[in-house]
Amino acid sequence: MNFIDTHSHLFLEEFADDLPLVIERAKVAGVSRIYMPNIDCSTIKPLLDTVARYPGYCFPMIGLHPTSVNAGFREELTVMKEMLEQSHSFVAIGEVGMDLYWDRTFINEQFEAFETQIQWSAQYRLPLVIHSRDSFEEVYQVIKRNEDKNLKGIFHSFTGTRKEADKLLQFDGFYLGINGVVTFKKSTLPEVLKSVPLDRLVLETDSPYLTPAPNRGKRNESANVKDTLLKLAVIYQRSPEEVAEITTNNALKIFS
Repeated sequence: MNFIDTHSHLFLEEFADDLPLVIERAKVAGVSRIYMPNIDCSTIKPLLDTVARYPGYCFPMIGLHPTSVNAGFREELTVMKEMLEQSHSFVAIGEVGMDLYWDRTFINEQFEAFETQIQWSAQYRLPLVIHSRDSFEEVYQVIKRNEDKNLKGIFHSFTGTRKEADKLLQFDGFYLGINGVVTFKKSTLPEVLKSVPLDRLVLETDSPYLTPAPNRGKRNESANVKDTLLKLAVIYQRSPEEVAEITTNNALKIFS
């Protein structure tokens, strides 16, 4: 049984001491590929270095995370755009979007950065991996007004309501990324997902964050995506093998 982690930050310092062991555990667990979203200019080198160590297993994205958007965001976008023009090894534009949880100081800059990176997605025909926190309506409206660009991608770490899921699934090329949150005791996600087709979901970890039960509170890693898969098998009353096959096919459609 093989499956894919569509969102993992294994290039961060949290994995500096034992990355080979982390990768080995992922392979033993059944993880066949790991997709890695960028954060900002400071993470591009460690991201690409990690991908170079594990070619054909780890795949890089390029993008500016919304919490990294500040007064100097245009300079960061310039660097990333130059890298896109020099290399097409990036498999997606991500992690991009809106985050209004901590601070709304740079909300206008977040809108501009998001719109700019959507243009990249259309220009290079790369999928988007979208971060949205306390900003559902803002993200929805941005994607809605760019609907004519035939965008596709993942709404990363979906934890919303049934109504929000319905609205996002109106965008035919997009899937919902499901991670360890679905295993949390107080999560409402299992009930929400009963109305979401399994063929619109992909698996992710968001390592080193959002560790699923039973290891919640510890550092997350890609091997733990199996815990999310097993929870989805219970929710959908399907075999783990079926969930693995369907979500893997979904991921490959996005990152084709």
